[in-house]
Amino acid sequence: MSNPVLVEVLRGGIVESRHRGAVYVCGPDGKAVLEIGDTARPVFPRSAVKAIQALPLVETGAADAYGFGTRELALACASHTGEAMHTELAASMLARAGLDHTALECGSHWPFNHDAFVALARSGKEPNALCNNCSGKHSAFLCTCVHEGIDHKGYVAAGHPFQEMVRKTMQEVTGAVHDAGNAAIDGCSIPTYAVPLTALAQGFARMATGEELAPGRARAARRLLEACMAEPLLVSGTGKADAALMQAAPGRIFTKVGAEGVYCAAVPELGLGIALKCDDGAERGTESMVAALLAKLLAADKDVAARLTDIANAPIRSRIGAVVGGLRPTDALA
Repeated sequence: MSNPVLVEVLRGGIVESRHRGAVYVCGPDGKAVLEIGDTARPVFPRSAVKAIQALPLVETGAADAYGFGTRELALACASHTGEAMHTELAASMLARAGLDHTALECGSHWPFNHDAFVALARSGKEPNALCNNCSGKHSAFLCTCVHEGIDHKGYVAAGHPFQEMVRKTMQEVTGAVHDAGNAAIDGCSIPTYAVPLTALAQGFARMATGEELAPGRARAARRLLEACMAEPLLVSGTGKADAALMQAAPGRIFTKVGAEGVYCAAVPELGLGIALKCDDGAERGTESMVAALLAKLLAADKDVAARLTDIANAPIRSRIGAVVGGLRPTDALA
């Protein structure tokens, strides 16, 4: 099955490129509200499911034991840009569990934020694991291990007691099988599992509503999504799409990007979960798709819909800043 074109890229009024994709929107029962393309094909959600992976942090009592509030919970779900607000908070989380950055097993890279990159380079220092865009999630993993008395060495490996806790949580929330048959390794070294968009959307509908979750898990899910919506800059970073999308409708939508063109989202007031995949993995196409979809779902609020539509129809500029084209969601989506 060939997925439809959902976003066109124009230059001078002529279509220059096209992005195909699939979309699934549903309530906690999994029944489709909107379905486009091949939503049954398994995809690796990558970082789009960090909020579900953070559930053990709250459910075990680790978050409360270490005094974590909204900011720490948001960072636990983040794919951040390595700004000081991210790296310093991750270090603080680790310190509360008696650890430092050397305990992180996510690897290191230069900050994605330009100013943070330049500042670190000028300092003459090399990046450490706190700069990794997944360091908030990994700090949460480590804190949970320490709180639960689990040896944190090798916590990223499949089969480690903590990763088994995460795998089981993912399987229970999404209803999709997570095992060796659909497993691979994510960029930050933890297991990632290929599951259908239908299961991902249903999982986030459950996270948003608490329906079909045990009471304790429902409370934990609500805390995590509310934290992300309250602190969108910690979830992503300056100038990033997740921040812009959640700031377009403060406290009303949750979004989380994943690598290779995956996005998961939720609209709690509508009781809906969303999952989509841009076939070619392009960031620009993925961001336009999710923004257009959210604008459609929240069309009754014209101001919010307008802000989201602006994101969906992002301009393309020349090197001197002139608008020379733009993105355009197709009729199939918008």
